[in-house]
Amino acid sequence: MATIRDVAKRAGVSVATVSRVLNQNGYVNEETERRVRQAMKELNYKPNEVARALFKKTSKTVGLIVPDITNPFFPELVRAVEDVMNIYDYTVILCNSDEKVEKEREYIEVLKQKYVDGVILTTNQFAPEEVEEWDVPIVVLDRPLHERYPSVVADNYEGARLATRHLYEVGCRRIAHIQGPNHVVNAMERFRGYQDEMRALGLGDRQLVIQGNYQLKQAKEAVMAALAEHDMDGIFAGNDAMAVGALKAVQQCGLRVPDDIAIIGYDGIPLTEMTTPELSTVSQPIYEMGAMAARILIKQIEGKPLEKLHYQLPVQLVVRQSTSRRGLT
Repeated sequence: MATIRDVAKRAGVSVATVSRVLNQNGYVNEETERRVRQAMKELNYKPNEVARALFKKTSKTVGLIVPDITNPFFPELVRAVEDVMNIYDYTVILCNSDEKVEKEREYIEVLKQKYVDGVILTTNQFAPEEVEEWDVPIVVLDRPLHERYPSVVADNYEGARLATRHLYEVGCRRIAHIQGPNHVVNAMERFRGYQDEMRALGLGDRQLVIQGNYQLKQAKEAVMAALAEHDMDGIFAGNDAMAVGALKAVQQCGLRVPDDIAIIGYDGIPLTEMTTPELSTVSQPIYEMGAMAARILIKQIEGKPLEKLHYQLPVQLVVRQSTSRRGLT
């Protein structure tokens, strides 16, 4: 394996000159740089990226912290971030925190030791003061953290109102909401949208909230328990995974979807098209969100000005079989 000394000897320059070419640090005239790069090519020289990171305090890597990689929503976000970062020759270090703030803190320490050039956060459990100490560019994705950090989110509040209104329009009057975790901002925005729309529809006294924690299994068990005690003819699940859990619970209780209970989810993941019946959902522009967050981070790393700090993208109602009611009364 060729070394930096081999390159210097082939190009007829000093090791220091080769180092300046590699790190783009200090003046090297055009002809000398051409000779160095030609020598690198002839020797198939590959710089030691670890050593370069230590020297430059940069690594052409970024961290991406997600709360639950088993949730089908997040792999699509990850794919979008990786696609954009690859264009700019950045490597993405994926960190799955399992919604545990201590695990997130451990990941941050690891990422700092690796001199990552920036971090994309899809969790919101850190205090702004903690984030300030990291001293790297930060972009917040999906779950807002603090107004000082660039963010890309969907319109969760309006999306929840849209889902609740759709259930009302197909004939539902006893509409339950499966809520996500209390500490997750978008879960609470969807919950607030459900509450406000139920009041606007004159159904404020008929609200029923079921805790699902964004988990399929937990949602299924909670819905089965709720069906034993409450009457409902519509369910708005705070994410698609919980909607699948609700569908399984309703069917196992011997009820029909949508004839007895209509169900709508939130996110727009492919899984909603693979159920029987297919699930209606409020679709987020998942890939676009991830790609936009990655582009914003690249701009920050390169020191370029941002056109705006916060982006809230619109959502779309997707109607499928689970809310296509027939024979309404």
